Amino acid sequence: MELHITAQLSIVPARTGHESPGALACAGYLDQLLLTPEQRQRLEAVTAQCDQQPRQAMQALHAALAGTSGTSGASSADHPDDSAYASIASRLALFAAAPPPPPPPTLPAIDIDRAGRHSHQPRENQRRLATTTPPLNRTSMVPQPWGELNPLIRWFRTLTGLPERTGQDARKRAAPIDAPDPRGNWQRGGLWRRLTLLVLMVGQSALGTYFMSAVLPYHGAKPLEMGMLALFAILFCWVSVGFWTAMAGFLVLLRGGDRYLISTHVPDGGVEPAIDPAARTAIVMPICNEDVCRVFAGLRATIESVQRSGELPQFDFFVLSDSNEPDLLVAELAAWNQLCQELDGFGHIFYRHRQLRVKRKSGNIDNFCRRWGSNYRYMIVLDADSVMSGHCLTRLVRLMEANPGSGIIQTAPRASGRDTLYARIQQFSSRVYGPLFTAGMHYWQLGESHYWGHNAIIRMAPFMRHCALAPLPGRGVFAGDILSHDFVEAALMRRAGWAVWIAYDLPGSYEEMPPNLLDELKRDRRWCHGNLMNFRLFMAQGMHPVHRTVFATGVMAYLSAPLWFLFLGLSTSMLATHTLTVPEYFTMPRQLFPTWPEWHPEKAVALFSATATLLFLPKILSVLLVCVQGAKGYGGVLRLTLGMFIEMVFSALLAPVRMLFHSRFVAAAFLGWEMRWKSPPRDNAETGWSEALRKHGSQTLLGLVWGGGVYWLNPSYLLWLLPIVGALVISVPLSVLSSRVAPGRTLRRLRLFLIPEEVQPPPALRATTAHLAASLAPPTFADAVVDPRLNALVCACATARPGLPLTTRAQHAALVDRALLEGPDALTPAQAGLLLQNPLALSRLHLAVWSAPLVHAQWRVLTGKGRGQLMV
Repeated sequence: MELHITAQLSIVPARTGHESPGALACAGYLDQLLLTPEQRQRLEAVTAQCDQQPRQAMQALHAALAGTSGTSGASSADHPDDSAYASIASRLALFAAAPPPPPPPTLPAIDIDRAGRHSHQPRENQRRLATTTPPLNRTSMVPQPWGELNPLIRWFRTLTGLPERTGQDARKRAAPIDAPDPRGNWQRGGLWRRLTLLVLMVGQSALGTYFMSAVLPYHGAKPLEMGMLALFAILFCWVSVGFWTAMAGFLVLLRGGDRYLISTHVPDGGVEPAIDPAARTAIVMPICNEDVCRVFAGLRATIESVQRSGELPQFDFFVLSDSNEPDLLVAELAAWNQLCQELDGFGHIFYRHRQLRVKRKSGNIDNFCRRWGSNYRYMIVLDADSVMSGHCLTRLVRLMEANPGSGIIQTAPRASGRDTLYARIQQFSSRVYGPLFTAGMHYWQLGESHYWGHNAIIRMAPFMRHCALAPLPGRGVFAGDILSHDFVEAALMRRAGWAVWIAYDLPGSYEEMPPNLLDELKRDRRWCHGNLMNFRLFMAQGMHPVHRTVFATGVMAYLSAPLWFLFLGLSTSMLATHTLTVPEYFTMPRQLFPTWPEWHPEKAVALFSATATLLFLPKILSVLLVCVQGAKGYGGVLRLTLGMFIEMVFSALLAPVRMLFHSRFVAAAFLGWEMRWKSPPRDNAETGWSEALRKHGSQTLLGLVWGGGVYWLNPSYLLWLLPIVGALVISVPLSVLSSRVAPGRTLRRLRLFLIPEEVQPPPALRATTAHLAASLAPPTFADAVVDPRLNALVCACATARPGLPLTTRAQHAALVDRALLEGPDALTPAQAGLLLQNPLALSRLHLAVWSAPLVHAQWRVLTGKGRGQLMV
């Protein structure tokens, strides 16, 4: 079939009937270059004097472009087709607004010894024709061993005078407390606040557990009931923590702030203090197989906002790519080049692709710090979907300057930009309820706050000294590289005396939500495993008690799901026991008087109401607070309230589904099941019915069996369990319909689930949307082979290594031949990636697809030969 298509494409008529095949090939090539009429005329004159064959004509064309003589265009070359490599600089200069090209390149001589092996190649023989990163300025960033994590073993060694194992105390020696104000002015106030939270939490949990014992038939005297009471106490305590955190946040926001708030150190408004020219800041965006158009649209909006602030010279921008898909690599490089051209960003907007992906995102950041971290005083980390305003970025720098003891200042990103029903409900809940919980966390944590890994500013020097992450010691699923790095880095920063703050009141920080339930759960699986790993550091030496609590709450965020599932299972078992067995009246040995089982439905209703109050009162107070401050940005008071009630029902339906998924994630982590780490989707991805059935089908079946069994045992008890089993039964349509864009946009037209960022979008978000809408389809690996200018860009940004071993060069040559004859789809992503890393091989493939007599039909279409026949 391919031969038939190729034969059809080879009989394209000439333009005038007089051009030779070589002239035709060169004419199509010149069509893709931005040439003036005079430049084109000179190049056509060169090709007209050549042989009739396309290869010789194309070699002469590249030699003319390179400004060299001969047909190869490369002096001292050992390959006849390196003329395309020689013309890279000239082709690169044909990009609009490109910087002046370097002198025409020549290939370095390759010395081969008598045995046919390459001799040692000096570093200057490795040539890169374009600069995508600043000059290297390497600095050490060495992770230190964690030491003994078991406090009992540490205590035993101290008691017996046994020495530490080799390297175990290295971190303690290498990471002293070196902050200018390690205690800060908040420690006394923070201690009283945290003691108050502890008393409220424990007292409320004890009271709730007591009432729960009164509900049980034997008041907790039987083993099954003891287990239920223990689980209830843990879960009620977990709910109580969230409730009192929201209450503290409500009071703080109602009275207008907290005296310890970090943002009050630099007054907002009026004439702001100038930023010290030495306070250079790097804005880094680690990415891995992301939506390239969305990434660079958000980055461009951020850069333009900084430019409007007048502080652009203080910032450099880095896109740090860990991508391993060839099409995305080409698209990233093209998008970076376009961004630099349009914003005059060469020299302060940089792009680096890391070929060896070590330690995922944290390793990417560490790699940046080792190479260029010493050039900057601060670093602001963005996620692939982050957008930040220039006012927010410059204010973060000023806050750092005004607080020399601060190591990290985390903003509270606002979710926006999605259209699916699921995402819009999540955006609404995050925007309405989120401020209460964030302000409450700040109230209890103060200078020992969270760090969420993005939309935050970091002081470079202490970060590089103290926050390199060593693997967790030992063997098993919870050993090795740390997955959730952000909590650990915050704990290490505070252990060295540097404060970690949340500037929850700072506007201008934005992110996007997962578009549907299943994509959110894929992210949760990574976080689950990472938080379970981090709990091993709970008793690590030197950690602040608040950050030990952060590790514990990170675990409980996922461990609460299997505990809740177990509690429900014990409740069902207790129902079956009391239904199918004879009541037991003597529960203790030598008991004189019987214990009569007591059922108190009124107490059960009261306890259920109290628990519901803890869960839903923070949401009601959040809405009241918004109404006090003005609900116009949320569609008005009526729509805001209606949205709250719909969200309550929606979250209640999703809670049992998340419970089962999180329970499975915890089990998978402990059992060591494989975990795939993929970047989340950055668009409005919808869930298909088949995918939903695969993911939720077992939950639907469980809900039917569970509900049917309870109905058979006691129909009245099914009313209590219906919110659980009913949600599981409808999980498939709930997951599918909530992922749809149409209902989300319909509700937006009805002004439901509105957020202020939709009613009056900030300039940075408006610019992101505009840039994304104006984006063209990103180029692919095949475009990097065919397009003369894009090929020049990719080749110029890769490092030529002519001294590679002969076997490696032969493998790359075989890949060139295979791609030429079988098309770009014949290469695996890894093979295409090898060609992208080798500009010599890639330029040879570029020359071949334009001039070889036998090429695959896909190349003929892409070069414009026979396009009409193929479309027909």
